[in-house]
Amino acid sequence: MKRLFLLSLFMLAAATTYAGGYRVSLQGQRGLAMGHTGVAVVNNAELAFFNPAGLVFLENKINASVGVSAVFSDVVWQNDEFGQMARTDSPVGTPFYAYFSYKLNEKLSLGLAAYTPYGSTVEWEKDWPGSHLVNDIELAAIYVQALASYKITDNLAVGGGPIYVSGSVNFNRNLNRTLSDLEGNRSNVTIDASNVSAFGWSAGVMWSPVDSLRVGVNYRSEILVEAEDGDADFENVPNSPLAPFSDTQFDATLPLPAELSVGVSYQLNEKWLFAFDYNRTFWDVYNSLDVDFANQPTERDSFNPRAYEDSNNYRFGVQYTANETFTLRAGYYFDGSPVQDGYFAPETPRNDSNNFTGGLSINVTDNVAIDAAFLYSRFKEIYATYSPDPSEFPDYEGAPFGGTYKSSAFVPGLGVTIKI
Repeated sequence: MKRLFLLSLFMLAAATTYAGGYRVSLQGQRGLAMGHTGVAVVNNAELAFFNPAGLVFLENKINASVGVSAVFSDVVWQNDEFGQMARTDSPVGTPFYAYFSYKLNEKLSLGLAAYTPYGSTVEWEKDWPGSHLVNDIELAAIYVQALASYKITDNLAVGGGPIYVSGSVNFNRNLNRTLSDLEGNRSNVTIDASNVSAFGWSAGVMWSPVDSLRVGVNYRSEILVEAEDGDADFENVPNSPLAPFSDTQFDATLPLPAELSVGVSYQLNEKWLFAFDYNRTFWDVYNSLDVDFANQPTERDSFNPRAYEDSNNYRFGVQYTANETFTLRAGYYFDGSPVQDGYFAPETPRNDSNNFTGGLSINVTDNVAIDAAFLYSRFKEIYATYSPDPSEFPDYEGAPFGGTYKSSAFVPGLGVTIKI
């Protein structure tokens, strides 16, 4: 064993409902129900995420929106050649959001947002055939953002603000396919990093050339999350010079990629609203995840090729206002995967997906509404491998791993909208 291949500090998450790599697309029940559109939709305080420029177009002085989703995901791996199969047994994930805006005057609104665009829990069966890559991972990442929205003219506004990220990760894998202690317990390592933080920003523009048409653009910056002095805990390692592993600290950096979203919405009449968003996520920044262990020679560090590519997402949504009490929504989006052939790792087992959404709002009073949404994600069955190209990553020495993946997910969610 020449090198400790520690399959990553932030394999970040999540089985299948997530938009490319380890991105979570659950930032508002109204937007989600409409295919996760919202860059050009003035609906409620969810604009704090989708496009903060639109906050100043909200009619009420105070607007708030809070909600949570429940992620039920299922991933099955099979290798027909050896008759092997494994399934994830992951707890229900609960990503949340909370948005607030306050209109100071007709020109300026201020806001505050908290949401979870990255994070989940994935657990594979103990000692499954891919346990040398990942056993389980638990991630929590929370974005907190202060916002301002300014109306330049009656139909043009800009907005944005700084982002503070706080999070933690816990990840476990076996050291290799065979290593164990004298009692037969598989040797494994757990890495843990808490109170990891970083900063970024977002900015948006919204323009309404005519009353029935809105156009929006929103950009969210790349954020580099740096973990320093995290804990690496080795267990069941035999007392042998061939396996000289001991508990230590590590440093690692994970990029959270920049995103550009462009959207349009069209109000056909009082009842029908149509929306389309295009999203590009700049995943090419995630080329490799390298873990630097303290008090270890360089050859003991971990090199984890990813070679992600930029991904494109196409989102469609429709809203129908049935009456003063009920508003119905439906949508669809295609979610492109950033993962290239040969780099399909089981901690983020996802390829291109088709996503179907729906939901409704119930106006309980003039000031309070209940928002409900659901998402069903379907991934095409795929045979894929993790076998990085040695010409591009000569430092990687891990053995190839592959199989057929079948994935799906169902996500119901509830939220509350308040306007005063």
